[in-house]
Amino acid sequence: MPDESMKKTIMVALAVCIACSVLVSTAAVSLQGIQKENIALDRIRNILIAADLPAEGKDIRKVYENNIEPRMIDLTTGRVVDDKKIIERLDIERFNIPAAAGDPDFGRNIPGDRDIAGIKRMPRYMVIYFMRNKEKSGKVILPVYGKGLWSTMYGLIALADDLKTVTGFTFYAHAETPGLGGEVDNPKWKESWKGKQVLDSEGNVSIRVVKGRVDNSRPEAMSRVDGLSGATITSRGVENLLHFWLGEQGYGPLLNRLREGLYG
Repeated sequence: MPDESMKKTIMVALAVCIACSVLVSTAAVSLQGIQKENIALDRIRNILIAADLPAEGKDIRKVYENNIEPRMIDLTTGRVVDDKKIIERLDIERFNIPAAAGDPDFGRNIPGDRDIAGIKRMPRYMVIYFMRNKEKSGKVILPVYGKGLWSTMYGLIALADDLKTVTGFTFYAHAETPGLGGEVDNPKWKESWKGKQVLDSEGNVSIRVVKGRVDNSRPEAMSRVDGLSGATITSRGVENLLHFWLGEQGYGPLLNRLREGLYG
């Protein structure tokens, strides 16, 4: 091939590459707003699912705003963080659990002997959700997360006014095996959590995910949930993450304050 033809070929290829790069970059920038909006709507949708607030055919933002009150809390004390102290990296609407846990200022390491959820680090602060609608039994919706078999599972659990009865439980992000650990998404299994007692009368975490089926004739059945068939490690992961987050390492201080009628 003559040198002149080679140069032209290279120039055309370069021009095509540049044009494609510009188009891809432009598309990525223009879609950022849509992506952020979809992320926000997905978060709201999962909060409403955990709260057992039907929103099909409705404006989910309005349902959320009319029924849910998000608040930032300090996990160490259980106190609500003053809005004036919330900075951009702690913005309630854009709060990101993995980012907060990994942040040197807003995350902390968990001692190995206490890290039953297998997450290594956790945020110092967390966004939780209170129910505004007094006709609903859910009082507080708590984000939870922990290791399953293949992935970190992120979910939301809603507790009734007694702060121990489950009114809703859902996972919104995981990479467990479809048909096995992935059954954490099974509506029937999630429904089986409703009415279960996660804490005993003294405030200790009592919930267990058993292997096989719960024997409903036994007195402890109210704090037992059927395990996921063929997914022992995932089932154990769900139990462990709840014991971590509902215990003193997680929301224990908050739940103690709420039991005493303290808010804020």
